[in-house]
Amino acid sequence: MEEMLKDDIRLVHEEIERESVFVQTITSEVGKVIVGQKYLVDRLLVGLFADGHVLIEGVPGLAKTYAVKTLARAIRSRFARVQFTPDLLPADIVGTQVFDQRTGAFNARKGPVFANLVLADEINRAPPKVQSALLEAMQERQVTIGEETFRLDDPFLVLATQNPIEQEGTYPLPEAQTDRFLLKLRVGYPTKDEEKLIIERMTTGHEPEAEPVVEAAAIVRARSLCNRVYVDDKLKDYILNLVFATRFPKENGLDDLDPLIRYGASPRASIYLVTAARAMAFLRRRGFVIPEDIKELAPDVLRHRVILSYEAEAEELTSDDIVRRVLERVEVP
Repeated sequence: MEEMLKDDIRLVHEEIERESVFVQTITSEVGKVIVGQKYLVDRLLVGLFADGHVLIEGVPGLAKTYAVKTLARAIRSRFARVQFTPDLLPADIVGTQVFDQRTGAFNARKGPVFANLVLADEINRAPPKVQSALLEAMQERQVTIGEETFRLDDPFLVLATQNPIEQEGTYPLPEAQTDRFLLKLRVGYPTKDEEKLIIERMTTGHEPEAEPVVEAAAIVRARSLCNRVYVDDKLKDYILNLVFATRFPKENGLDDLDPLIRYGASPRASIYLVTAARAMAFLRRRGFVIPEDIKELAPDVLRHRVILSYEAEAEELTSDDIVRRVLERVEVP
């Protein structure tokens, strides 16, 4: 039985090594335009391969929008950008019915959500009703306009950005809605060398542009391969130990964290950690998950699912601080 399992893992590994060559093609094409930001590009690809939406947080000017647009250009797919504003309506996202005077009937006019990659720029600037319209489409993968229901295209990925420092005139996403995002990324500043290269590229008057190098169908095929990536039972237990440590710190020997956590990670965290780890293994051209995949992705999967207590906020702790402590103290198999 064990020999059969090893053979299956080897076959999947060899198939992934062959099929994942296009990943390097995408990253090379994106690298012609985007300087640095390897963390951001890798996580966007994890979102694509894991079929999960991504929330990107960072101060203005860090190429969040530019990176998403560049990735969309490198994949031969339909891309739509929606600039979220306080006066945006749900119909501006999903579409509406338009009366046709010639036929006397109402026809559905589809909104920008009917694309493969949808960039929701500054999602926290739109009121809750608009956010809910987009998040419902993300969850159900379908949209109802009038009496007609339309399936969204595959692949369908929402990449949302938000500004963490300017809170005036914003509507922060509720926890139940942020929970629908596979990953929440925190993007930092480039290094001095990277910023120097950015200056050289962006001040010539000729901004570089990515070319389509991969078909959308390749992403769909990659997802089916990701589902076959092997995850050992010990690693599944490790994921559960991480998630349960955020819910019941005392029972898991983390007594000092108990007063700092109001709510632990939801069951989606366990599911998404497995899914994201498989996608990361595919990205690294492996047919099996290793503990480092889980440790690397845990902050991105857990940071928006661990809700801090008032005591933690008073101590100026962040969810990243809590997740880091959990990762340091939960035993790695």
